[in-house]
Amino acid sequence: MSTSASDIIKPLSPRDNFFLLAGPCVIEGEKMAMEIAEKITATTARLNIPYIFKGSYRKANRSRIDSFTGIGDLEALTILAKIRQTFGCPVVTDIHSPEEAGVAAEFVDVLQIPAFLCRQTDLLIAAARTGKVVNIKKGQFLSPEAMQFAVQKVRDAGNNQVAVTERGVSFGYQDLIVDYRGIPTMQSFGCPVILDATHSLQQPNQPAGVTGGRPDLIATIARAGVAVGVDGLFIETHPTPHSAKSDGANMLPLDELPKLLEQLTAIRKTVADF
Repeated sequence: MSTSASDIIKPLSPRDNFFLLAGPCVIEGEKMAMEIAEKITATTARLNIPYIFKGSYRKANRSRIDSFTGIGDLEALTILAKIRQTFGCPVVTDIHSPEEAGVAAEFVDVLQIPAFLCRQTDLLIAAARTGKVVNIKKGQFLSPEAMQFAVQKVRDAGNNQVAVTERGVSFGYQDLIVDYRGIPTMQSFGCPVILDATHSLQQPNQPAGVTGGRPDLIATIARAGVAVGVDGLFIETHPTPHSAKSDGANMLPLDELPKLLEQLTAIRKTVADF
């Protein structure tokens, strides 16, 4: 039996396990997406982690014009819908313009607003009016306190199903840092807060036009987030990150995900006992 996205993405009590948004950066094809979904759903079911499959149907914010952006909108969205039907898990994807909101909403359960676009009023309102859960990624250029206004735009459009994702703040020109004080700050808005443990480790603005990253620190970022009480985690993963067509430099190898989720679940239980 499928679980709705609104039943998963919500403020949690200390005794609840964190929820998970995980999958590839972008849909590269059906076989790869189904393989990832099958492995993650098996692990999350075993560990009692509420799960939403993540996959971008198109990437609109690549550094270089010759970078891979997708296999085609309809084909990728159809794969996302097939994953939902096959595995009974909700799915989330990014949108980049108001016109995309209604189209993507026909196939997915959660509309995600990219960090660079988190202040775009028309985009937020269009996403809200679909009635889908809206996950807003915090801009690398914003304080946690400033995100309350993005959240309020969604609510003022008549949709209270809204979450915020922390994904690091710019530190110099080519690095990001996570300020964990921002998690309780954004939780005070009355919405669930998700920690993106992969994009927080990006190293943007590289001279070659390809974003770098520190995937060796994904576990560190995720463990700290669970320890301070984040509601959900966002993790991009791929069977072979080195061959991924987008964000391979900061994705977690798929085979490493089960062990990490076991560790994070244990941390969550330990924190709940205090």
